[in-house]
Amino acid sequence: MQIKCATQVLGGVTSITYTSDCTHFFAGTSQCNIYWVDSSTLVPELRNTCHYDKINDIVFPHNYSNVFATCSKNDIRIWNASNIHEILRLQVPNVEANCVCFTRDGKTVLSGWDDGKIRAFYPQSGKLMFVINDAHIHGVTALCSTSDCQHIVSGGMEGEVRVWKITRQHQTMVASMKEHRNRVWAIQLRNNNEQAVSCSSDGSCIIWDLKTYTRCLCFFESTLFKQVLFHPDESQILTTGSDRKITYWGTFDGQVIRMLDGSETGEINALSITSNGEYFVSGGEDKVVKIWGYDDGQCYYHGEGHAGTINRIMIAPDQKTIVSVGSDGAIIVWKTPDECKEGTYVQN
Repeated sequence: MQIKCATQVLGGVTSITYTSDCTHFFAGTSQCNIYWVDSSTLVPELRNTCHYDKINDIVFPHNYSNVFATCSKNDIRIWNASNIHEILRLQVPNVEANCVCFTRDGKTVLSGWDDGKIRAFYPQSGKLMFVINDAHIHGVTALCSTSDCQHIVSGGMEGEVRVWKITRQHQTMVASMKEHRNRVWAIQLRNNNEQAVSCSSDGSCIIWDLKTYTRCLCFFESTLFKQVLFHPDESQILTTGSDRKITYWGTFDGQVIRMLDGSETGEINALSITSNGEYFVSGGEDKVVKIWGYDDGQCYYHGEGHAGTINRIMIAPDQKTIVSVGSDGAIIVWKTPDECKEGTYVQN
C-alpha cells in the first residue's frame, strides 16, 4: 500500500470522525487539539484547542473581562472570554507554570515556573520581556504585582516570600522573608500595597508589612492552606485548605470569626469573592463550583461539570461569569446568577 498523502498535526491522533458526505473529517489529538481536515488533500485547519495537562492558575487583567490567561505544563495561554478561543500561546518547553498574573496596567504577563524562574512576557506579541533567574530555589508558586507595577511579591516552594523591584531592564530583590516552612500557595496585596497576606501548606497565614518587610500578624490552623483572600473592606481574611473548611479571620487580631464546612468529600483549593463582599465562590476536590452568601454562610448555588479537582476559580471583573480550571485540563465558564452581579469586582 502506497501513501497517497499525509499531514502533520500537533500530538498523536486519537480520534477521527467523518462528515456525512465524507469530504472532511474532524481529527482529535493527544494534546487536546481538534482539526478540520480536507479528506482529499489532508490539509488541516485547527478548530479548537485547550491545555492537555492540569491547569494551575487563571487570571483576568485588571477591570477587563474580554480576555483571561491560564497556565499549565509548557505554556501560558490567553483566551477570548466570549468564545473561549485561544488568542496567544506563551511557550516554555519542559517546565511547568505554577502561577500567572497581569500587572495593573495590563502591559505585562508575569509568571512563576517550577524551574525557579519568574518570566515576564508582552501580552500582545508573546515575546519574552525579562527573566528573574533563581527567584526561588525549588520553584515559584505564587505571584502578585503592586498597583504601581514597580514591585512583585512572590512565594516559593521552599516557603520564602520575596519582594522584587522591577523595570524592563533591571530586576532587583528588595527583601526575602522566611517564616513559612513549606510551599506558599497564594499571596494577595492590600489595596494600598502596604501589606500582603500569604498562606502556606505548613498551616500558617502571615500578614507582612511591605515597608519594614517584617511579620505583622500570623495565625495557624491544622490544615494545608490552599487559598487566601482579603474581604473587599479588608477587615477580614478568607482562607481554605485541606481540612475542607472555609474560615473567616479578623485582620486585627487573627481570631477565627466563622468556620464553614466547604465540602464533605475533599479539600477546597479555590476561592474568589465579589467586590461588595456579599458572595464568594469555592471549588476543590469534590469537583463542584459553589456560590456562598458571605454574611449568612449559606451555599445558594452549585455547578457540576469538572471531571477532576478544581484548582482555581476567578470571577470576571464585570461579574457576569465565573471561570474555573482544574486538574482535568478543562476551562469551564459559568453564568453568574443575577442577584450576585451587583457592584463591580475589583481585582488586586
